[in-house]
Amino acid sequence: MPPVIQPIRVLVLGASLRRDSLNQRLAALAARVVQDKGSEAELANVGDFEVPFYDQDVETESGLPPGAQEFCRRLKGVDAFMIASPEYNASMPGVLKNLIDWVSRSRPQPFNGKQGLLMSASPSMAGGNRGLWSLRIPLEHLGARVYPDMFSLAQAHTAFGDDGRIANDLLQKRFEDTIGCFMDLVEAAKHYPGLKKQWVEFLGERPTAETDRVETSDTAAA
Repeated sequence: MPPVIQPIRVLVLGASLRRDSLNQRLAALAARVVQDKGSEAELANVGDFEVPFYDQDVETESGLPPGAQEFCRRLKGVDAFMIASPEYNASMPGVLKNLIDWVSRSRPQPFNGKQGLLMSASPSMAGGNRGLWSLRIPLEHLGARVYPDMFSLAQAHTAFGDDGRIANDLLQKRFEDTIGCFMDLVEAAKHYPGLKKQWVEFLGERPTAETDRVETSDTAAA
């Protein structure tokens, strides 16, 4: 009998704490599209993973807080992640960066080798896109394979229909097509048996015991 192909699993994170957040609505829509395409989606909110401000003294004394441990567990249990993040002053929300900083201290480091797609929604004409460019930096530094295309929904306060979809049919199709192409890449990465990636935090720097962090990911085993 041929092997059973397991469906792709995706963690979809809304990165705003605000009630009725536009980005949480975009995350919920992304989760629906993932499921419609035959994959599994876990919808979460950054507020589900409560952590204090990162402090190495706290880490030394107590280890990773429970919220960071849970986010690590969720990341390790999926094949890919999507983040729908608002733009704060042309950057990412502090609560999201703080969570990434805590999670980066986990071993093995769960972003390494993981496929990621970034999205944003904003009332502005740019749709929060500037914030996604800053969000790429820590994720790519940590070894995540961040998808080149990013979806930024402009004038998002008027963009959603009553059914939760994007009211403009062409924009909805582009949203679905972007996720579909991303899922094809995730599936290829998951099932290509020889695909591996080495993550070196300070690539090109002379190795020392204090700074050298190297991990190798095997996506076939994810």
